[in-house]
Amino acid sequence: MGELFIVPTPIGNLQDFTFRAVETLKNCDFILAEDTRQTVKLLRHYSIEKPLHAFHLHNEHKVVDRYVEQLAQGATIALVSDAGTPGISDPGFLLVRAAIQAEIEIITLPGATAFVPALVNSGLPCDRFVFEGFLPHKKGRQTRIKELVQEPRTVIFYESPYRLVKLLAQLIEFAGEDRSVSVSREISKIHEETIRGSLKHVHDYYIKGTVKGEIVVILAGAQNR
Repeated sequence: MGELFIVPTPIGNLQDFTFRAVETLKNCDFILAEDTRQTVKLLRHYSIEKPLHAFHLHNEHKVVDRYVEQLAQGATIALVSDAGTPGISDPGFLLVRAAIQAEIEIITLPGATAFVPALVNSGLPCDRFVFEGFLPHKKGRQTRIKELVQEPRTVIFYESPYRLVKLLAQLIEFAGEDRSVSVSREISKIHEETIRGSLKHVHDYYIKGTVKGEIVVILAGAQNR
């Protein structure tokens, strides 16, 4: 019986990769990557030479059984996403679930994920929080936002830079313009930025120009406005 390693990758600075992660990728039989073109850059940086296979949202249902069979036959497989921890708003859940059902050992390495530094950096309560991830683009979006603005705990969203201003406007509509919020983008990259304040302040800041990069929005809970 083989082993499945879940390996977080840097979300920005390549130096955020851990020694253990490097050794794991060097010692596995092959690597499953969300985007092989992205992962190969990381492998080259750390002089890792291992076969790469694509494992992403568009093919995971088709190939998951194949890799579980290889694990059952003794293969050691490492799963990575483009950035951060696989399974957190990235492919990985289906493979982990199938491996568990097949009684294959799973080792998940600690490492980079975007929401933890954004939450701590927000200055909002982080002892209790809700991770929402990406909201629906259309159907059910407003209904879900209405529910979440009533949540007493700090709420964490992932958002596209193309929909950030829309999200802030919707949060103002349902939570009021005075609710505290923190928006972090490009975490661990050269242009890393965190803007904190009321929803109105942060909305007005971002509506003035083009928004770029990966976005994490931290919304104060209903009891911590």
